[in-house]
Amino acid sequence: MEVQPSNIRAAFWMTGSLAAIILMAVSGREASRELNVFQIMEMRSLIGLAMLYPLIRSSGGFKAMKTSRIWQHVGRNTAHYAGQFAWLMALSMIPLAQLIAIEFTTPAWTAVMAVAFLGERLNIWRTLTIALGVIGVIIIVRPGIDTVEIGQLIVLGAAFTFGISFTMVKSLTRTESVVKIIFWMLVIQSGIGLLPALYVWQWPSLQIMPWVIIIAFTGTFSHFCMAKALLYADATVVIPMDFLRVPLTAVVGWLVYSERIDAYTAIGAALILSGNLLNLKNRARAEPVKPTIA
Repeated sequence: MEVQPSNIRAAFWMTGSLAAIILMAVSGREASRELNVFQIMEMRSLIGLAMLYPLIRSSGGFKAMKTSRIWQHVGRNTAHYAGQFAWLMALSMIPLAQLIAIEFTTPAWTAVMAVAFLGERLNIWRTLTIALGVIGVIIIVRPGIDTVEIGQLIVLGAAFTFGISFTMVKSLTRTESVVKIIFWMLVIQSGIGLLPALYVWQWPSLQIMPWVIIIAFTGTFSHFCMAKALLYADATVVIPMDFLRVPLTAVVGWLVYSERIDAYTAIGAALILSGNLLNLKNRARAEPVKPTIA
C-alpha cells in the first residue's frame, strides 16, 4: 500500500523518537548508578526482543526474519554495539547536552566512511559537514585550554562507530525491512554481550528495574519511530526535527540534574548542526533520500 505524505504524521512519529531518545539518556544514567554497562546492554537487547515480538508476528513471524545477509548484520551490529556501549558509559561522565552535541558528529564520520568504502564523492557540502563537525567538537572539548574529559573522548568514539554502523545499514535497508533490521540488531547484540554481562551480573534492585525496562523500550522503538516518520515525509522535513534533541536534552539536563550549558557547548553544537543541515539540503536537491535506521 502506498503511503500518503503527511507532515503531521511525520511530526507525530518524530515526537515519539525524540521522547524515546531523551528518556533513554535519563534512564541509562540512572541504571548505570547500580548496574554495569554490559549488563544494561544485555537486558536491553533481551527485553527489547520480547517487546518487538508483536511487530515480528505482524510482519510474518520468525520465518520472515530470515536473511541472506547475516554477515552484514553481524558487522553492522558489532560496530553499533561498541557505539552504544561507549554512549552509555559517557552518560555518567559529561553533561547530557555535550553528549548529544558530540554525538551529532556521526553524519560527518558517515560521510568519511561513505567516501572511503562506498566510493561516494566528497563534494563541497560533505566537506563542510566534516569541517564544521570537527570545529564544533574542538570548541566543545577545547583541547589545550582545560583538561579534556574522558567522557568527551568516549562519546566521540561512539559517534565514530555509529558512522560505521550507518554506512553499513545504508546497504541493508535496500533489501531488509525495518523490523528485520531491529530483530537482528537485538539478536546479535545479545549474543555479543552475553558472556561479559554474565561475568558482571547482579540482580537489579526494584528501584533500578523500571529504568532498565525504559531503556529496552526506548532503545528498540526510537528507531522504529524515526523510520515511520521518514515514510510520511522527506528527510529534509524529518531530520531537522531530530536536531531538537540538542536543546531539549539541555533543558532536561538542567531540570533533572541542574546541568548548566556554557557558551562553548552552545556554539559548538550550533556549528555541528549547521553542517548537518547544509549537507541534508544538498542531498535533497541531488536525489531522494531513502529511509535508514540505526
